[in-house]
Amino acid sequence: MADLREAIDQGRTALGIELGSTRIKAVLTGPDHTAIAVGSHDWENQFVDRTWTYSLEAVWEGLRGCFAALAQDVRAKHGTELRTVGALGVSAMMHGYLAFDGDGELLTPFRTWRNTNTGDASEQLSELFGYNIPHRWSIAHLYQAVLNGEEHLGRLAHLTTLAGYVHWKLSGRQVLGVGDASGMFPIDISTGGYDARMLGQFDELAAGRVPLKLAELLPAVLPAGEAAGSLTEEGARLLDPSGTLQPGAAMCPPEGDAGTGMVATNSVARRTGNISAGTSIFAMIVLDGELSRRHSEIDLVTTPAGDLVAMVHCNNGASELNSWAGLFAEFATALGAKADSNTVFETLFKAALDGAPDGGGLMAFNYLSGEPITKLHEGRPLFLREPGSSLNLATFMRTQLYSALATLRLGMDVLQKAESVRLDRMFAHGGLFKTEGVAQRLLAAAIDTPVSVGDSASEGGAWGIAVLAAFLTGKQPGQSLDSFLNDVVFADARLDTAEPEQADVDGFNAFMQRYVAALPVEEAATRHS
Repeated sequence: MADLREAIDQGRTALGIELGSTRIKAVLTGPDHTAIAVGSHDWENQFVDRTWTYSLEAVWEGLRGCFAALAQDVRAKHGTELRTVGALGVSAMMHGYLAFDGDGELLTPFRTWRNTNTGDASEQLSELFGYNIPHRWSIAHLYQAVLNGEEHLGRLAHLTTLAGYVHWKLSGRQVLGVGDASGMFPIDISTGGYDARMLGQFDELAAGRVPLKLAELLPAVLPAGEAAGSLTEEGARLLDPSGTLQPGAAMCPPEGDAGTGMVATNSVARRTGNISAGTSIFAMIVLDGELSRRHSEIDLVTTPAGDLVAMVHCNNGASELNSWAGLFAEFATALGAKADSNTVFETLFKAALDGAPDGGGLMAFNYLSGEPITKLHEGRPLFLREPGSSLNLATFMRTQLYSALATLRLGMDVLQKAESVRLDRMFAHGGLFKTEGVAQRLLAAAIDTPVSVGDSASEGGAWGIAVLAAFLTGKQPGQSLDSFLNDVVFADARLDTAEPEQADVDGFNAFMQRYVAALPVEEAATRHS
C-alpha cells in the first residue's frame, strides 16, 4: 500500500475517463497498469424535440462527480490526496454532432450517435463516396443539416465528438485520436488522415452552404502514442473545483469507446476482434485487408494505431434488459425481499442458462431506438410469444439475452459468410459480461466462435484509455501499440474462454430464423404506435 501511495504522490500513474451512454467512469492505474482506484457517475440521455441528447452542463456535472468519487476512492484505499497524475486520457461514445461557432459556443443541442434521422444524408454520401457512411457518423449529421437548410451552418467553425470536446476544454487542443476521427469521416489508411478525395467531394457537394472547407471544420488527427497537449489550469479546475488536482499531466489523443474497447481487450492486432456490450452493442474486427465491396451493415473505422477495422454497430444493446431487471427488482422489493442490482442481474442471467435453447416460442425486440442494420428508423421494445409457448423465467431471460445479440449476429454473418473474414481471437467486455459465464456462453453460440473475457473486462473503456495514456509516456522508442499491449500490459493476463456448445448454436440459429421472420411485426409497431 505504501508503494502505491508513493506512486500516486509522485504522479507515476495514468488516469482514464470514459463518458459512456449511462455512466461516466474514471480509472486510475499504477506503474503495473492495473486499476488502483475508480470513480463513476451515472447519467442518462434525454429525448428532447425527437432528438437524443445530453446537455453540456450534464457533461461537466458528471465529470466533476466522477472525479470526486475517484479522489475519494484514492483517499479511502491509499490514504492520500490525488494531486497529480502522470498521464491523462479522455474517451467517450463515438460519432454524433457537436457544432461550435468561432467563440466556442454550441450551435445546436448535442446530437448523439443514437439519432437515426440522417437517412437521406447517409444514403447520398455513401453513394457519392462509394463508402458506407452510417446514420450516426458526424459527417452524416452535418450533411443532413445542409439538406435541412439549418440556420446555424452559417456560423459553423468547428465540429468534434464528445471525447474531442472534453479534451479541448481540458487541454486547449482541438484534436482527435484516429479511431474516434474515423467515426466522423473516412480515414485514408495510407496517410493516417482524412481521405483527401472524399474531402474534396464533400466540399464540392456542400459549396455555398457550409462556410469553411471540411478539413478546416474537423479536428486534427493523431495516432496512439502522439502527444496531444497537457492538462491546463483551467482544465484541472473543470475536473476538480476544489483546487487539489494540479495541471501539467500529459494528455494522449482522445479516443472513442470502440477504440478503448479494442485496447482493453488487447484486440488491436490483425485478425483479432472484440465485442462491447452496453447501451449499444458492437463488434470490432481488425482486418487483413480491404473488404471486397461496400456493405450497409459494416462500418470501416480504425484502431487507435490507424489499422483498418470492420465494425458491426447495433444501436440497441442492454438497455431493455436493464429495464426488465428493474421491474423484477421492484417486484422483489414489493415482496419484502432486499437485493442489490448485482444480485438481481446475476440471478436473472444465471436463470437463462436453463431456458429453452431456441427461445421456446418466445420472441423479443430490444429496440428502444432505430436500428440501421434492420433498416428501422425508430424503435418499439416488444415481447411476443406463441400461444403454445411456456412462459417461464429461464426461457424469458434467455430470449431477452438472445434479443440483445440478434442484430449483432446479422452483421457478423456478413463478415463471416459473405466476406470470409477469419478471426484468431474474439474478446468480449462491457456490463453484459459481468455475470460470469452467461452472456459469454450465449455470445459464443450466436457467432459460433470461442469468446474470451479477461480480468480487465469489468473496467472496460475507462481502463483502456488509461492504458493509451500510459502508452504515451511509457512506450519505448519505436514501440508499437500492439507490442506495448502484448509485452507489457497483458503479459500476465488471465483469460477465461467459452467454446460454443452445439445445442446453444443450434438453438440460436433457430431463434434467428424466427427473429428475422418477426421483423415485420417490429416494423409495424413503429408505424402504428
